[in-house]
Amino acid sequence: MPNQTNIVGTATAAAAVSASAGVAAQALPPLGPKSTGVPGPGDVSAGNIDFTKTGVKGPETFDTFGCKVFRENSKTPDFVTANVYFERQAFLDGDLVMPDGRQLRHWGFEDPLRAPGQKSLPSPLIRVQEGDLVHTKFSARTSSHTIHHHGIEPTTMNDGVGHTSFEVTGSYIYQWQPTEPGTYFYHCHKNTVLHFKMGMYGLLIVDPKPNANGKVPAFAGGPEYDVEKFWVLDDIDPRYQELNHDAGLCGEDVGLNIFKPRYFLITGTPTRPTVPTDAQRIFANPGQKILIRLLNASYSVIKVTIEGLAATIIGVDGNALNEPWNAPLTIPPGQPFFLTTAQRRMLLINTASGPRGTHRVTFEFQDWITRRRHNAGQGLYEGFAFTTISI
Repeated sequence: MPNQTNIVGTATAAAAVSASAGVAAQALPPLGPKSTGVPGPGDVSAGNIDFTKTGVKGPETFDTFGCKVFRENSKTPDFVTANVYFERQAFLDGDLVMPDGRQLRHWGFEDPLRAPGQKSLPSPLIRVQEGDLVHTKFSARTSSHTIHHHGIEPTTMNDGVGHTSFEVTGSYIYQWQPTEPGTYFYHCHKNTVLHFKMGMYGLLIVDPKPNANGKVPAFAGGPEYDVEKFWVLDDIDPRYQELNHDAGLCGEDVGLNIFKPRYFLITGTPTRPTVPTDAQRIFANPGQKILIRLLNASYSVIKVTIEGLAATIIGVDGNALNEPWNAPLTIPPGQPFFLTTAQRRMLLINTASGPRGTHRVTFEFQDWITRRRHNAGQGLYEGFAFTTISI
């Protein structure tokens, strides 16, 4: 079987970069597993940072937090030409059909360059290489949103947290430079509790530079791999669908602290307990090494159990587990481990040391307080999902 790479929400069709933000029209190459996009725009710098237009307007109190955040469409301070360029634009009209036939909307970030009109969940992957100087041009389109590149450390203006920078109503080019290879994600950081759960997030992968063999390992000095898979775990409380864009931002209690999920997803697909999809399953040949990138995008504690195969955790939240500073952690077959909200894990499975066959992987979505499985015994609504690894 050929090597398998599952790229979330990307398209292979080439497009053209629009002549916006100083970018000349140019052909876009296909976004492959290790491609880093296209060059960014030229000089559109705003110069020095105007800190009078960041954060909140006037005195901030508990009751007004979120109400008076600056909303700007400025140029990027300290702008330099990037070697990697992405575009994302917000949408609020994605459609999901649940296993019981109920149709729900979701929000997200569209890629107008490579996948115009596609409204995927999760949003399209951003993949770069360590040391890249990256521009993400974001168009809010409706109301105000931000992009926060979670785990990356840019300047304050480019961090995408409205209360420390600003919210975007038109467009803004975020400038950032990753230095640590690993598994990250990006999301809207305006009314974060609601917007994140409505689907405004996507995976962000930082690859290391190729090693002496010309291969791209999991991290600098880390293991090579043959098969890569993304498992993004999510849950949906339909009540959140009834809340408006700014619900709870001005001190009112709209119940954002109450979350009762009814639907559960693996990589954007609602779980059907008996039929894992190809997007959820893993296939590998004996002797191949599998790299699994896990993101908990749910508001549940998730218990993960891999039957029949040992897995080694080699990365946690964008940080490599590598001697001599810290050590990888091997999980024996059938021993569960846990993920809390927004956590990421990189798992390596060496099929040379594991039995052939189809091995079951289960995900149990647990309540944060009671640590019980959500909706236990309620069939399609039970907080349980599984997929398989076939060797």
